Amino acid sequence: MKKWIYIFCAAGLLTACTDDVMDRLNRNENDPEDVPSRYLFTDAETSSAVNLVSGDFAFYTAVYMEQQAGIFNQMYNAEMRLADVYSAATFNNAWGSTYRNLRALKIIRERCAPGGTEAGSNHLLGMAQVLTALNLATLTDLMGDIPWSEALQPGVVYQPKLDSQESIYQDIFSLLDDAIANLKSDDLATLTPVGHQDLIYGQYDTDRQAELWIKAAYGLKARYTLRLSYREPRYDRVIDYADSAFVDAGEQLAYPYDGSTSINPFYAFYLNRRYFGASESLHQKLVERNDPRETLFFKAYPGTGKLVFAPNGSPEQRQGYYGISGLLSSTRPTLLLSYHELQFVKAEAQTRLGLTGDAIGSLYNAVVAAFAQVGLSASEANDYFQNVVLPRFEADPIGEIINQKYLACYEGEVLETYHDYRRLQALGEADVLSLDNPLPFPLRLPYGNSDVVSNEHVAQAYGNGDYVTTEPVWWAGGNR
Repeated sequence: MKKWIYIFCAAGLLTACTDDVMDRLNRNENDPEDVPSRYLFTDAETSSAVNLVSGDFAFYTAVYMEQQAGIFNQMYNAEMRLADVYSAATFNNAWGSTYRNLRALKIIRERCAPGGTEAGSNHLLGMAQVLTALNLATLTDLMGDIPWSEALQPGVVYQPKLDSQESIYQDIFSLLDDAIANLKSDDLATLTPVGHQDLIYGQYDTDRQAELWIKAAYGLKARYTLRLSYREPRYDRVIDYADSAFVDAGEQLAYPYDGSTSINPFYAFYLNRRYFGASESLHQKLVERNDPRETLFFKAYPGTGKLVFAPNGSPEQRQGYYGISGLLSSTRPTLLLSYHELQFVKAEAQTRLGLTGDAIGSLYNAVVAAFAQVGLSASEANDYFQNVVLPRFEADPIGEIINQKYLACYEGEVLETYHDYRRLQALGEADVLSLDNPLPFPLRLPYGNSDVVSNEHVAQAYGNGDYVTTEPVWWAGGNR
């Protein structure tokens, strides 16, 4: 009798624990379903640098803006304006990764908001709002109207509508305003601070960390206010925002790489693909100015001993022949927002308001910082400024500011040159920055294929993709 009792008891115990045991057996402990928001922030920050600012968006626009020449495979197709320019498959990975960034940042914002599970993490909330603004602005700047207000609701809204770029920009500025307010607030003392999970400013104490993110928010406001200057010129605000941002290059929003566990994306792209060649167009701009960066920006393809420049719009499709970038480095940081960019932004705004003396000072700061970024001294920058930049500025102020910004943004900040060029087209000033490729210029990038095939709103906007060379985005004079 006791034997059967033991068996029934054992069976009962087995039945009682089966669900719990099986749940644990089927769970991947290395893939947790929930982590503190500061860890989500690390991933979103990394992806914003690697996939948003320095990924496919940057590689293709580097060809369009002739900072690189496309000499093989996809980059050659971009150079020659073949199917890749129009295809929804081209930017599908970048499109998806950006929305994943926005989804992760939304989770952080919801958790850290009043009533959320991490309410009181005001600094992290502010940081997430800054990164949300950066991701959202980059996506709409490149593609125009995009899903936003109904997006990021998996299992609830399957086909989110497209929001107008105008309305999205209203949200961008609201995000930055809210970020500044939250970063100025104290964190709840019982909560764990972001600390070193912030890979950009995490080495500082919490007050300094928050201060630098506030400066980044103001810097983005300066950038985006200038971006909208065709629709609403507010150059006074551009200057005010820039004055509240970085005071030197040590404060800029720069994502670091250690060269082993993490490497610069342009360097990785060279190692893995070798699809870029040294641009003849960029080379000529440097030669015309006797610019000392000429010897730094380019070098011969390894083993050839001869520096050959690729003609923009008509290169041979071949590897191992054309020169390559001389700035390639595994540890070169990704500049999400640089000090020199903001000084160029400020110089343009001052020039357009007739504040010529102030503009010269800002332009000088920008050139010195840009030279330092590639290892040239302040004295070299000063000589160049006095002998080359200043005379050219006096002859064509806006033209020289834009061209110097173009040169300073080589390899890493190309998205800003792409946005500038399209903004200048809207203002009727595209000729201040000459491009040599005679083939149609892409005025925007196509949507990602994952939504083109699954969201009727995106599919209708995409059509056959031809619009990318015919329809500018809203802030550049278009309708969407």
